[in-house]
Amino acid sequence: MTTIPKLTPEQHVELYYYMQLDRQLEERMVRLFRQNKIVGGLYSSLGQEAVAIGSAYALRAGDWMAPLIRNIGSLLVRGFKPRDIFTQHMARYTSPTHGKDGTSHFGDLKVRHVVSPISMLGDLIPVMTGVAMAGRYLGHQIVAMTWIGEGGSSTGAFHEGMNFAATQRAPLVVVLENNQWAYSTPVSRQAPLKNFADRALAYGIPHCTVDGNDVLAVYSAAKNAVEECRAGRGPVLIEAKTMRMKGHAQHDPADYVPKAMFDFWKARDPIARYEAYLTEHKLWDARKKAEIDAQIERELDVDQKFAEESPMAPPELAEQGVYCEGCHTVEPDWRRPKQELLPPASSVEAVWHVTDFGAWEQPPSAARQRAARPREEKEAPGPAAKVAAPAQPGEAAPPRVPFGRGPKDRTFERERHEKSYGKRRHGKRGRR
Repeated sequence: MTTIPKLTPEQHVELYYYMQLDRQLEERMVRLFRQNKIVGGLYSSLGQEAVAIGSAYALRAGDWMAPLIRNIGSLLVRGFKPRDIFTQHMARYTSPTHGKDGTSHFGDLKVRHVVSPISMLGDLIPVMTGVAMAGRYLGHQIVAMTWIGEGGSSTGAFHEGMNFAATQRAPLVVVLENNQWAYSTPVSRQAPLKNFADRALAYGIPHCTVDGNDVLAVYSAAKNAVEECRAGRGPVLIEAKTMRMKGHAQHDPADYVPKAMFDFWKARDPIARYEAYLTEHKLWDARKKAEIDAQIERELDVDQKFAEESPMAPPELAEQGVYCEGCHTVEPDWRRPKQELLPPASSVEAVWHVTDFGAWEQPPSAARQRAARPREEKEAPGPAAKVAAPAQPGEAAPPRVPFGRGPKDRTFERERHEKSYGKRRHGKRGRR
């Protein structure tokens, strides 16, 4: 198991900065949405900030990631600024997509290695499996990461992607955000599972379940998974248990969620919990917290003003960039000698070595289980009992020889009764 490096005091404080920046940014966007300044959908991550930020914080600069609509925090960790988020949702010309999208469908393939979200949930997993495999093929020591909700884990794309990643041992980390609701369907009605990480058992890959409202627990699990993948032991599935503290989107009041459930999770708010942790471990003081909060307020003031004053996209832009017509080239970035992937270096004998031949093995009988127990745990055998010696390591267990049947054997009595009954019937017909 990989040893997780400890965070420095500065890194501990930086995690708080990103979580608080994420929350304050989204609260401002809620107000902009109500002022009709946000033209697309708005999907809140209130209560889930620790999942996106703790997991994305575990990646290196050259790694790849593909966020979902509630993973704005991961974009901030990756280097996007609040103005990118503001302008994107307000469809301004200065946005990453130049006003062609009104939500989080944007990325950066050249610098930040961020793949744009795909609205069809689950589809990012096979895409990121391909990214992870391509990086390995070209000699990049990268890890790919993406996210999925517990509802999205029931899609065919999720299962096909996870199975493909498992068979290819792709360096892929999938963070399953179990936020209790698949739109308006509770977890208990969505799948008969307590821990969605158990889905990984079907693919034979490592998995774990963590407290999604504990940013350090999420970071530790993600960092361990990332390093395991980088060492060639991936993929890994992480389930983070958290709670979606608002509706599916701003148009959804979430009346279907019991109030007691909101109260339960509000008491486990990830930011409040982390603030208490930083104070308890003397990683900051009230003055440091005030400085960070003031810095966040200033950044958001400047970037919101920039977004609101940015122009809308010109009409003629609508017909541009629909298709790639020589606007850019896609070329592989080789980090290894190509000869390693060509014959004779890549030649492999086309013979499969099968160890167990896929046979079904009968479970051990109760008698064999008793025989395999240590001597002091065995029951004292009767005078006529003979127990077969346990098999030696690497040796097949000897077959158990059944006892001879006698008058006290129930099967013997039933067979004798059936035989005698048949004889009596035949005898009567013969007499007739």
